[in-house]
Amino acid sequence: MKICLYGAGSDNIKYKYIKESYRLGEKIAKRGHSLVFGGGSTGVMGAVSKGVLDNNGKVLGIAPVWMEEFEGICRDCDEFIYTESMDERKSLFLEHSDAFIIAPGGIGTLDEFFEVIVLKKLNQHNKKIVIFNMFNFYDPMLEMIDFMIDEGVIRAKRDKNTFKIANSIDKVFELLEK
Repeated sequence: MKICLYGAGSDNIKYKYIKESYRLGEKIAKRGHSLVFGGGSTGVMGAVSKGVLDNNGKVLGIAPVWMEEFEGICRDCDEFIYTESMDERKSLFLEHSDAFIIAPGGIGTLDEFFEVIVLKKLNQHNKKIVIFNMFNFYDPMLEMIDFMIDEGVIRAKRDKNTFKIANSIDKVFELLEK
């Protein structure tokens, strides 16, 4: 399975996220899957890709040509696709992936996550989406989604069922592989 990872590229992220992200990358490779990601060499992205590469897994990086101005680019990818825009990048993530893992990240990660769930809701794909809620990182966002359901702006069954939530690496793969 080609798994697209959305996650932080920040090099300021707490070490616990880096350590757990590396373990996620190890598991991706050891289970015979490949990684599709934003091509960053730092943060969650860099840790997951390093975990995959250190365990002989395959990695595809996708990033705009100008991204190096903002974060380091992973030079060890098996393949790297440079794009002109973030929109093109997100389209290629969808095209080259079979499933999505949403790991801790910032505004860019949220943008990618919400776009992929909206596209699923609108029947533009039927790929699995798993929020990896390590260390309860996404609890505030999930509470906001529940609040939005209570307020009637999100349809509980239709919209919330577009993604699953996992609090452990084992649960991530249980949800992806079943």
